[in-house]
Amino acid sequence: MPEFKLVEHPVELAAVLAAADCVAIDTEFMREKTFFSQLCLVQVAFGEHIYCIDPLGGDDLEPFWDASMPVPWVLHSGRQDIEVIYQAAGRMPASVFDTQVAAGLLGYPPQLGYAALVKELFDVSIDKSHTRADWSRRPLPDEYLHYAAEDVEYLLPAYDVLAECLDRKGRLDWARQDSAMLLDPALYEVDPAAAIDRLKGARNLRGKRRAAAVGLAEWREQEALRSNRPRQWIAKDSVLLDIASQLPANTRELARIDGLPGGLVRRSGDRLVKVVAAAVTGEQRYAPPRSPDEAQKALLKSMQAEVAQRSRELGIAPEAIASRRDLSAVIIGGENNSRLLTGWRRELIGADLLRLV
Repeated sequence: MPEFKLVEHPVELAAVLAAADCVAIDTEFMREKTFFSQLCLVQVAFGEHIYCIDPLGGDDLEPFWDASMPVPWVLHSGRQDIEVIYQAAGRMPASVFDTQVAAGLLGYPPQLGYAALVKELFDVSIDKSHTRADWSRRPLPDEYLHYAAEDVEYLLPAYDVLAECLDRKGRLDWARQDSAMLLDPALYEVDPAAAIDRLKGARNLRGKRRAAAVGLAEWREQEALRSNRPRQWIAKDSVLLDIASQLPANTRELARIDGLPGGLVRRSGDRLVKVVAAAVTGEQRYAPPRSPDEAQKALLKSMQAEVAQRSRELGIAPEAIASRRDLSAVIIGGENNSRLLTGWRRELIGADLLRLV
């Protein structure tokens, strides 16, 4: 088991961090009962030291954020860690290197987990039995803390190995470019107006029903933000879709919808009826996306074949270069709508794919 220090006063760590060349970072958080993730533990490793920082101890974390943000971070599958830190600190590190991204560019499975990577690189088995632990409980059991410390113990050694291999293959800058994409604030900011994209089943609604679904999804997002509760606790997807489909004109009609909780009608019935009324009286311009025609399907197959050929040459999975969504974005949006047309992907294959289009 790794040696670590539990830090209850993060200011003590700030001065030490200033001398670090880079740091390994991981987090533990809870989200089952809240809209925003609750940051419960921050694990930091650099040099020979591992620290577990308790953000629930009552001390201000600002000195720690001030000291750590300028230092390059190494994470594994870091998107959720960056999101919870961005929500807690209101800022992001200056640079990151994601070892999952790096491993994918060396031919490992694109979604390779941290434990599997450590096993591959160092033949060390890591315990993952506390993945679903309650990290908000205090005091944290020793076995939880040892588990958390292991999640950063091998990150910097993994970075050293992966970076050396990538450098030999001329792909180190690829990993840095893809890791830097994780620092786009748009990935983590909540826009209630775009909440319809998360409402499963709304894609093929038309006219007034689509407009109602847009308004209902936005209402739920605002309520979830206001109360810091999960979306499905405010109203389930199926409930919003039923309301949008039936377009109730008043709370009596709303209450007659099968499966609609009485408590929701009492709390928010008037507001839901107003949302529906605005949809019914407004202009309806939305039409569901058209299915691809035969020419587009043929083009997509040709592009997938090109990506598959290039991936075989490089010895990496095709999705490490381009997903189906990436390719579709090129077909639909040309040069303005895909990561394939920026950075190393454009040089590797993007220009060739554009010629196909």
